[in-house]
Amino acid sequence: MSDSPASLTPEALDPLILKTLPDFPLSGQRCVNRIQQRLDLLLLAIEALDVGAAEQFLELARQLGLQGIIRHRIDLWRLRCANPWRRSYTRTPLTLPQAKTLLFLGHYRAKQLTVPIRQLLLAEQQMREKNLPVSANFLLSNYLEQFQSHFQSRMNPRRAKVSVYLASEEDLHNFALVLLKQLLFCAGAAGLQRFWVSLFDGEVL
Repeated sequence: MSDSPASLTPEALDPLILKTLPDFPLSGQRCVNRIQQRLDLLLLAIEALDVGAAEQFLELARQLGLQGIIRHRIDLWRLRCANPWRRSYTRTPLTLPQAKTLLFLGHYRAKQLTVPIRQLLLAEQQMREKNLPVSANFLLSNYLEQFQSHFQSRMNPRRAKVSVYLASEEDLHNFALVLLKQLLFCAGAAGLQRFWVSLFDGEVL
């Protein structure tokens, strides 16, 4: 008998923890491309911060009782490939439980990484106050280089916005820093709920 997500019971695919976030009335209970893109990029920023992020995501899925949605790396990869910017874009839209699962992983890992995230954002502020390039800071440079490497290897350069970022290192670095701010927001007080609601601004039908 197949153990693919399609063969699992609805109860297995909708753990109680997911019910802590509201279900918005999107057509067909599917998340739109913009939401899928934002969730994947949030996790991409975490990967640029944390070399072992993939294993940490899987461990968090186990701890949170979300194995019915993410059991292994392939499940996680498939969900993240719902991002239309990806080279390996699957065109299979996320369900709300799947989108919530990705956000839970991002939220809890961001909470664990709050100290280094704050350090990087403080370093950015200091560099800008001194009118220096952000890449001149050692910690920031490491993060930005990792993010750039992940972005270049995983995103499709034929996508218009991706090509814009790939054409300008400064724009890509600024984008990576915006994602850091989003991670800090997501990790903060009521950040999980607030970020979830923000994903649907202008998208609820």
